[in-house]
Amino acid sequence: MTEAGWLLPVPNRVTYKCPNKMPVKGEFMDKLSLRPMGQKKLERFAELKTFSNVLQFPKEMQGKWNAFFTNPNPLTLELACGKGEYAVGLGRLYPQRNFIGIDLKGNRIWVGAKKALQERLSNVAFLRTQIEQVNEYFGKNEVKEIWITFPDPQLRLSKAKKRLTHPKFRRLYQQFLVPGGLIHLKTDSPELYLFTKTVIQLYGCIIHEDIDDVHTRSAISDELQIRTHYESMDIAGSNRIHYLSFSLPEKLDGKDRDDELKEKLQEQEGPNPGELIEGTDYYINKEGLVVLTEKYHLDKGYCCGNGCRHCPYQYENVPEPKKSGLLKEKKNNH
Repeated sequence: MTEAGWLLPVPNRVTYKCPNKMPVKGEFMDKLSLRPMGQKKLERFAELKTFSNVLQFPKEMQGKWNAFFTNPNPLTLELACGKGEYAVGLGRLYPQRNFIGIDLKGNRIWVGAKKALQERLSNVAFLRTQIEQVNEYFGKNEVKEIWITFPDPQLRLSKAKKRLTHPKFRRLYQQFLVPGGLIHLKTDSPELYLFTKTVIQLYGCIIHEDIDDVHTRSAISDELQIRTHYESMDIAGSNRIHYLSFSLPEKLDGKDRDDELKEKLQEQEGPNPGELIEGTDYYINKEGLVVLTEKYHLDKGYCCGNGCRHCPYQYENVPEPKKSGLLKEKKNNH
């Protein structure tokens, strides 16, 4: 998404160049630029094995985390933790609680684990594994809270089940989360935020806090003041941070509810240019990108909030100050 609309690159129109201006294939360019980074990763992986606060694909850890931390303090997980800013930040705020950052990418975990060791945060640890297998590492009622901070929103409908707030994952969390345990989502993706609210409503979850734009609040909790690497990047381009805190019902509904969710997602699915009519639903601009027409947006029936070039809804769901800028630009162009 960009302010110009739903822009999709047309294949075979991108050229990669070396410093000497010679065109090369992307694969060769990758090899040239990534060799030093590859060596750095290998060094980090080697050092990670020596860290006392990191477990990599451990066996039979269910029910043993109190022993690992040598205390009975409540346990909070940061899923897809990346560099572990939240695990470390929460560890600083709450020394009487334990925190585990979970991610598959050891190169990123190294950053948070190193910082926790340097600061002697004995209540912070890291687990390297796939999130899809998280239920294999924690026993019933062993986890009090879960934080999901700036995960990949997996925007394509075909990847909806990879979203960490999808019912597929909630059923995993339910296996080890205490009854009423909180799940926190912090994201810059309006699509993931709205998707999560849809799932909450469909499956009878309970919302404890819903903040559409965290940084417009005059006062926010210490927890929400923790900033991650991805938060500062604003990858989604939404210029706002969404936050949800919710808990699961005693039992999540099954296949019938899953089918209803799938139908809702199909209704909201973005366009596939191969299924649209060029000149009616979209056109290709001089940069070779697909731009959706006003007719397409009218047929869709609502403002998606992304600042599309031909939005007929006065950008009603676009956050400020971007909304005012787009309205001014639209007025000047007419």
